[in-house]
Amino acid sequence: MKIFDISRPLFNGLAPWPGDTPFHFELKWKMTAGASVNVGAVEMGVHNGTHADAPFHFQNDGGRIDQMPLDIYLGDAVVVDLTKACSADSAHEITIADLESSVADFAKAPRLLLKTGVWNDPTVFPERIPVLAPDVPKWLGGHKVKLLGLDVPSVDPIDSKTLDNHHALAAAGIAIVESLDLTAVEAGLYRFSALPLRIAGGDAAPVRAILWRD
Repeated sequence: MKIFDISRPLFNGLAPWPGDTPFHFELKWKMTAGASVNVGAVEMGVHNGTHADAPFHFQNDGGRIDQMPLDIYLGDAVVVDLTKACSADSAHEITIADLESSVADFAKAPRLLLKTGVWNDPTVFPERIPVLAPDVPKWLGGHKVKLLGLDVPSVDPIDSKTLDNHHALAAAGIAIVESLDLTAVEAGLYRFSALPLRIAGGDAAPVRAILWRD
């Protein structure tokens, strides 16, 4: 069995969402300084790196991350490679036509992971990213997709204030995982796990996302 780690590493210098709390790790106790153990501390916004959004992120009355059913984040997934289309336009609109060839896979793999390949330097936050066309969330919901994951930091344009795709995906019953690293993964069917940390009342949580094939 081969396991693919599709989480972005958390490191000092990782580009956060503009204005958000950046990731910072520091050893507070150091054996080299005479402590009996090494003990680290972390400061970060919960949207740093690979993370799951909860509806509370964009809806005041939405569910919190610790209330999300864990089975959503564990099971069969299909990776769709859109790098060819997105390489020509970093703000490519992902349409139903881009996804129609994978419809047969959704019945057995209701978690859709989109590989765009546009965010390759994690120290520089992207200014433009591929986003879903407005009719895609409802269409995915109609095909019983329960989770959408992407290798970019949002399902909406970077400058969006209304977060239309976040709302539309929630209305369609589709959970969101953002900032995956699908660089080493080919298109196809996999087993998937991306369990969010149990942050009480959280609007999001980091995940350790992996793919594997039995």
